[in-house]
Amino acid sequence: MKVLHVLSPVLCAFAAVALAFACVRSPEESLAITNVTVIDVTGGAPRSGQTVVVAGERILAVGDTAALSLPRGTKVVDEAGTFLMPGLVDMHVHLTAAGEPDGSRRFMVPLLLANGITTVRDMGGYLESLVPLREEIKKRKRLGPAIFFAGPYLDGSPPSFEPSLVVTDRVQASEDVHQLVERGVDFIKVQSMLGRDAYFAIAEAARREKIPFVGHVPDRVTAAQAADAGQYSIEHLTNVLRGCSSDEARLMREQFHVPPRKETAAEAHERVVRWQRELLESYSAAAADALVRKFAEKNLWQTPTLVLLKHDAFPTTDVGRAEAERYVPKATRQVWEKGRERQMRFVTPAESDLRAQLLKKSESLVSEMQKSGVHILAGTDSPAPDVVPGDSLHQELALLVEAGLEPKEALRAATSAPAEFLGIGRDAGTVAAGKYADLVLLDSNPLEEIGNTRRIRAVMVRGQMLERGDLDKMLAEELAFAFAP
Repeated sequence: MKVLHVLSPVLCAFAAVALAFACVRSPEESLAITNVTVIDVTGGAPRSGQTVVVAGERILAVGDTAALSLPRGTKVVDEAGTFLMPGLVDMHVHLTAAGEPDGSRRFMVPLLLANGITTVRDMGGYLESLVPLREEIKKRKRLGPAIFFAGPYLDGSPPSFEPSLVVTDRVQASEDVHQLVERGVDFIKVQSMLGRDAYFAIAEAARREKIPFVGHVPDRVTAAQAADAGQYSIEHLTNVLRGCSSDEARLMREQFHVPPRKETAAEAHERVVRWQRELLESYSAAAADALVRKFAEKNLWQTPTLVLLKHDAFPTTDVGRAEAERYVPKATRQVWEKGRERQMRFVTPAESDLRAQLLKKSESLVSEMQKSGVHILAGTDSPAPDVVPGDSLHQELALLVEAGLEPKEALRAATSAPAEFLGIGRDAGTVAAGKYADLVLLDSNPLEEIGNTRRIRAVMVRGQMLERGDLDKMLAEELAFAFAP
């Protein structure tokens, strides 16, 4: 690679753009990754023989290796035969669910980075921990992914999870939404136990405060009503399959049916199974088509978290998952194992078949939404039981492809689509000049086989390169932490 003492005219133009940002380093500190194939996650063909120049936290230039001149002092790294794509985004995590106060710092953040995840959307957690963690990362006091968060959930009484703010009327809705906006949240998260009046009051308050609201479709609200109310994303396909039923009203009534006497655990389990069977049997292609069209019309994004749905349906440890779970702290693994035992206690072969059919129906619905123009986001819900931070996003990408998305569409769901959703498309989501240098270098092409997203050679976080040796050391430290007494 020829190193020049002056900038070429083309590079000067790129430099002028980059210097508009205050975080650009001097040319002596710039880095050029040469001879890579750049993956275009927006659907264009991969561009081989490229050089990507990074200065400070930003990408300074992208161009043909043979034609691009470099600033004096640029460090050149020849990565011929490799593939460069934007950093991955997990659009559904819970950083503070890993334990307080150091769980997210010690356990989750390193696993996310080691798996190429440079941005996360935290979908419910303690602001007392999230705010300082985000600030530490922003000020480069700590290496970690960029964080967008909701803070505590808004839920009914009793709430499903903590931390939650219980909302039962319009006044509480208005006060809680305003309080969260004042505390700097990026969106409002609604949960399943909200009553109808409280839910629509939250929607109204969010419009007034000009902040998006996202989350579950509450059990007392239909998915179509959530779309009309302006909900911006639905997580886990909550109550979406119910909205595809030919008899949604009856299914809703049965959800809230109170048995005349106290049920045994086995009876309660069987009642849920009967309801799930009715949900599957009443599926209507016409109802599904109408609901999907409404999602597209209302620009209601979907984060299906298929990896969570799969683990919920089949809570058993396979070989691949056992390998990933080695990095999970021992106490957490033990909780997960007990949960699996409880969940499988009454399961029959017939129920396992029903679970498989419901999962397959969910996957086909995701495919239909993709084809109909509904935006799909890749998220995992880690560290929910069996959902290992970092590794689970690669599982999610594979499941999206299994559901019917093309590898490029699955990649978009974890890169450029999240950037658009989060309103940071000018700064992130693609490999382009002026954008943050959040990058993943791969040994193989993920467009040919989505599993190649796991073949990580290096990760760059806001311009800081983590080579394979750095990532392996990070994982080794995590393994030691996971097995510590």
